[in-house]
Amino acid sequence: MSRIKEFNLPDLGEGLTEGEILAWLVKVGDVIELNQPIVEVETAKAAVEIPAKWAGEVRSIFHPEGTTVEVGTPIIAIDTDPGAGPLPESTTAAASADLPTPSAASLAAVQVAPAEGMVEPGLIGGVAPGGRTAVLVGYGPRNGPAKRRQRKDGPPQQPATTPRPAAPAQVATPVAATPVAPASVAAVAPASVAPTVNGNGRAGGPVLAKPPVRKFAKDLGIDLATLTGSGPLGSITRDDVQRAVDGSTVVAEPLAATSPTTSAASFGADREQRIPVKGVRRLTAENMSRSAFTAPHVTEFLTVDVTRAMKALDRLRGRREWRDVRVSPLLLVAKAVLLAVRRHPMVNSTWAGDEIVVKEYVNLGIAAATERGLIVPNIKDAGRLTLRELADAMTGLVQTAKAGRTSPADMSGGTLTITNVGVFGVDTGTPILPPGESAILAFGAVRELPWVHKGKVKPRQVTTLGLSFDHRIIDGELGSKFLRDIGDFLADPEAALLAWT
Repeated sequence: MSRIKEFNLPDLGEGLTEGEILAWLVKVGDVIELNQPIVEVETAKAAVEIPAKWAGEVRSIFHPEGTTVEVGTPIIAIDTDPGAGPLPESTTAAASADLPTPSAASLAAVQVAPAEGMVEPGLIGGVAPGGRTAVLVGYGPRNGPAKRRQRKDGPPQQPATTPRPAAPAQVATPVAATPVAPASVAAVAPASVAPTVNGNGRAGGPVLAKPPVRKFAKDLGIDLATLTGSGPLGSITRDDVQRAVDGSTVVAEPLAATSPTTSAASFGADREQRIPVKGVRRLTAENMSRSAFTAPHVTEFLTVDVTRAMKALDRLRGRREWRDVRVSPLLLVAKAVLLAVRRHPMVNSTWAGDEIVVKEYVNLGIAAATERGLIVPNIKDAGRLTLRELADAMTGLVQTAKAGRTSPADMSGGTLTITNVGVFGVDTGTPILPPGESAILAFGAVRELPWVHKGKVKPRQVTTLGLSFDHRIIDGELGSKFLRDIGDFLADPEAALLAWT
């Protein structure tokens, strides 16, 4: 049995097909232990450290950092018994070293066997008569030297042959010819002495201008070759032509190599950045596109006075058992959502084509913005947690996401999501449903605004909620009641708890 074992990139779950190698945690020559993390890989969902399947010495690393590797591809070779001495030389290599080098004639006589699945002659992609390849319509180009058609007004063309270098004597020796008439010389000289200037401000070449600009100049009798273009790459614009009509244009002159020039603004690839779409960004794009064009979205908004909720949070922070707990408005929003789901369980469901699956558990997703993009990890069975357990779970979830350590399991199976756009100073939004979910709530910023309270206008803490839902499952009445219950809890948490529990 071979001591060298190749470790393939494993399937990290959810049917992932590839991953990007972010960082190697070992190098060639390192002695590693069983289950020791050896590489950090970013999948379409998260960055994951992969442990070693065997203990031993790292002999080879097949892919550098930044490479995208398909699942099942070898990424590292490990010597599982480095203490057994040096590895024996490959017998295959030794045998091949003794083989004589084949001659060109013998290589030319070798006939390659057709590969499995090769297309039969005459079919599309196969060999056709004359050595050509059959394509969708007709045949591809014929093999062999190209042939020119004979011109009607000229002498017959000679068959195309391989060009041969001219003899030095023929190049250096002047050719005697009939003297050229002075008139002919005079006719040619002006073209070489006074070159024309194009839209680039350079001698020779076509004028750069769009067809509408050319027509505009032609109608006004303006010669484009006399203008200096101010557009991209020195092209002539409509304004350049208009300035020529007004008499304020400068006639183009050939550019001097010694005089400094100011180039026009460039709008090409040199001022563009191309970012590969991969990993979390690609997964997010695929999910959002699929959801937006599959589930009919409806979004409703509700503005709520949350002054009492903010005061309740202050009292909660002051309690001794809560002093080390991170308490934020998002905690009360999550509790409000969980209590509203109990009153309207149809909101926590999934469209399954021929049926609607209503779930008795709530895997509450919390959208988190990370350096790698937007991810939505979820708290499993959040409805069974106490408020203190929910606070701890949310804190751990956010910290793990920002550190890039969220596992694929934590991002799968979500049933309902909250996105806190208020942390960016935004009032609310129209969020897109994560695939497989029927509702998502946008929680906006809490602001001090004038509000009518007990018949008087007073400054109050106000926020705006935005609820998007799948209209195949949730109709307007159900969505409105669900959103209203969330608002009622945030307006008066103590009264809602007493009334609903």
